[in-house]
Amino acid sequence: MTPDRIDITWILIATCMIFTMQAGFCCLESGFVRAKNSINVALKNLADFCVAGLLFWAFGFAFAFGAGSGWIGASQWLFDGRGALATGAFFLFQLMFCGTSATIVSGAVAERVSFASYIAITIVISGLIYPVYAHWAWNTGQFGGEAGWLAALGFVDFAGSSVVHSIGGWVSLAAVLIIGPRKGRFLPGQPNMRGHDLVMSTLGVMLLWFGWFGFNGGSTLALNEHVPSILINTTLGGCAGGVANLILSQLLYNKIRVEDFLNGTLAGLVAITANCHNTSGLGAVIIGAVGGGVAIAGAELLERWKIDDAVGAVPVHLCAGIWGTLAVAIFGDPAGWPVPHDRFTQFGIQLLG
Repeated sequence: MTPDRIDITWILIATCMIFTMQAGFCCLESGFVRAKNSINVALKNLADFCVAGLLFWAFGFAFAFGAGSGWIGASQWLFDGRGALATGAFFLFQLMFCGTSATIVSGAVAERVSFASYIAITIVISGLIYPVYAHWAWNTGQFGGEAGWLAALGFVDFAGSSVVHSIGGWVSLAAVLIIGPRKGRFLPGQPNMRGHDLVMSTLGVMLLWFGWFGFNGGSTLALNEHVPSILINTTLGGCAGGVANLILSQLLYNKIRVEDFLNGTLAGLVAITANCHNTSGLGAVIIGAVGGGVAIAGAELLERWKIDDAVGAVPVHLCAGIWGTLAVAIFGDPAGWPVPHDRFTQFGIQLLG
């Protein structure tokens, strides 16, 4: 097998691994909600991927990676992958990222949103918000035209701490602020609304972690010497996020809270995603551990402000995604940045992104 065929094979394998994240989100979110609403959440997870897939094929890929200005792409409409081996693999890989960003919202708004309203949210995020931001941050002129304006500045987000995760987190936050809390969620003396099947949610975290190896490892778009270190850093970030959360839970609450532990592990994975290709193992541990702590802090703030996020999507994907994006300038190797900058300048670009 020629080197280019090996690279394409790796991209396609990684693509299939990323698709298991849909199953992971389905298990995680279905277990985190009450039993009577579990099938509703599961159905939305499948439906949003179907909708996102069609929209990304029709015009989302064009907006994200088509030739155009630094603000939006304008080619590759109704993508036709016949005979385009490398381009077809790239399209399918990027479609999975779009689907992942869209499905993050389903858990945050669980138990309050009608099916039709949720599909409307999915159309907006997968058809417009995600593709346009992906163009800004990730388009380097692959199909002609100008590079995205953030990419031209030197913004670094290797596999999507911001492009995928915090985008999903921002939309989740906007949605829960508008919709409001579930009935009875913050009434005095009422017990917290806990998930009905935390075993299923734990399985969901494991499936998501498996998918993350394709998420981060496949973002090299080649089976090269960087893949093993990327997978190592991904693993270290997730482990550190989980362990940090265990320690903080014991210190703060004198017990291990299962939901927090699961979300802390995911937050570590979210945080390391932006910089898994360009940091040391120690850097990955620190980034992941802080990500786990950020998730606890974010959950506490939501509780204090009476913002009802049913599964913790905002603390995990938004808060840890922001931290991971900023951590690029703190723990990344400047030699690996696409545009040479000092750390202070790079931090400003990361903050802008």
